Amino acid sequence: MEQKSSSFDKVLSSWDILVIAFGAMIGWGWVVSSGSWITTGGVLGAALGFVIGGIMVFFVGLTYAELTSAMPQCGGEHVFSHRAMGPIGSFVCTWAIVLGYASVACFEACALPTIVTFLYPDFLQGYLYTVEGFDIYASWLAVAIGVAILMTYVNIRGVKAAAKLQTLLTVIIAGAGILLMVASAINGDSANLEAQMFVGDDGFSMLKTTLAVAVMTPFFFIGFDVIPQAAEEINVELKKIGKILILSVVLSVVFYALVIIAVGLALSGPEILAAEDSAGGLVTADAMAKVMNSQMMAKVIIIGGMCGIVTSWNSFLMGGSRALYSMAESYMVP
Repeated sequence: MEQKSSSFDKVLSSWDILVIAFGAMIGWGWVVSSGSWITTGGVLGAALGFVIGGIMVFFVGLTYAELTSAMPQCGGEHVFSHRAMGPIGSFVCTWAIVLGYASVACFEACALPTIVTFLYPDFLQGYLYTVEGFDIYASWLAVAIGVAILMTYVNIRGVKAAAKLQTLLTVIIAGAGILLMVASAINGDSANLEAQMFVGDDGFSMLKTTLAVAVMTPFFFIGFDVIPQAAEEINVELKKIGKILILSVVLSVVFYALVIIAVGLALSGPEILAAEDSAGGLVTADAMAKVMNSQMMAKVIIIGGMCGIVTSWNSFLMGGSRALYSMAESYMVP
């Protein structure tokens, strides 16, 4: 793949690419999975697990940063693998990425209406059929299909429109998370932390449970790889692109670790277990409700989770479409 002059408008600023990556990485996992992280590794163990996972992803990010600066072309991994492995290896690599992005988009389409039911239990109307014990309703499908059409339309409008949507939603997510952190720091109980710092009876078992959290963290850090996909549309110095990519990883590690500590300050071990076993199972929302003494504030966290679903959806649509474009340009255009 030869270096070519760009046919894209360079419209993405430093802020745009930061929120695109950061918004995709924080997503909504912090809303639904904080309880399982703590029960697996303890509060400090889970936070350290995310730090360890962040270090692993940091080195991956360094590689992406160098490659993006050296080959700032639309397509990201397709461009890199084409240069390194040739057409066949690149074809396999790119389709694996595109199908991965597509599966995430499908997952988000199912997750969003499911989250809506936590806010409005009467939302489910018009029973249609059941799949593996999961009831599908017309209202559920309408939301999934409607938002899918909306997200597609936003991305068709252009990358700048998608970046503006990403900025708005990421600010909402970060605001909800920061509100939880501040409320837990003020109204939380440090005694809750003392009883659940780590899981395990000795140093070796504590290390095992901490690493058990660490090995699952790369899934939650997916998103920074969207930056190389849109390299030709970024109006930033090449070296600065890499720095912003790394910054997005660092900010995500800090965000996840502080959310875990906030939940640990808000809820005791038995309360976390009870919240996980409840119908909703949204431990982070329960933590917010307790420290703010308001069930209404739990909905703030749930809304933050909904925004996280859309930010991930938006980012992977952006990345997948550009990977497909780059592949088509390589193999189908004379």
